[in-house]
Amino acid sequence: MSTSPHLFRCHPNLSDEVNRNVAQSEIEGGVFLNDLTPSTVLEVQTQHHRYQVVILGDGKALISGHPLYCPQPVQVAIAGSTWGGSMLKRRFVGRGMHLEFRHPDYRTPIVTSRVKEIREPHVRHVLNQYAGEDRRR
Repeated sequence: MSTSPHLFRCHPNLSDEVNRNVAQSEIEGGVFLNDLTPSTVLEVQTQHHRYQVVILGDGKALISGHPLYCPQPVQVAIAGSTWGGSMLKRRFVGRGMHLEFRHPDYRTPIVTSRVKEIREPHVRHVLNQYAGEDRRR
C-alpha cells in the first residue's frame, strides 16, 4: 500500500488533538485515493465488515460488503475518513479511522466502523471471486 510521500507537519492554528489525530493517521497508515489509478481494487476490513472497493477515479468507487447498504457493488462517492467526529481527511482511507461515503439511495453519508486493515488483493483472487459469482447465476 502506498502512502503519500508528504508527511504531516503540525499546524499552529489547529488544536493539539487535531494535530495528534492527523499525525496518528500517518503512523497507522492508509492510502490517498487520488494516488491510485482507476480500477485499483482495495479490501477494507472494518471491525464489522469486509468491503471491496474498486476505484473509478475522481472520488468515485464501486463498493460492496455491507449486508444492508451495499450487498452488491454500488457506485458511491468516497468522502474520506474520520476519527468518529465531523473532521474529515478527504479522499483518504486510514487504519483506525472510519470510512465515509455517499450512497445514492441515502440522504446522509454512510460511516463504517473503525478500519482495521487495508489490502490490495491479488488480481487473480478478485477475478476468481467474480467468476464464482457468475457461475452461481
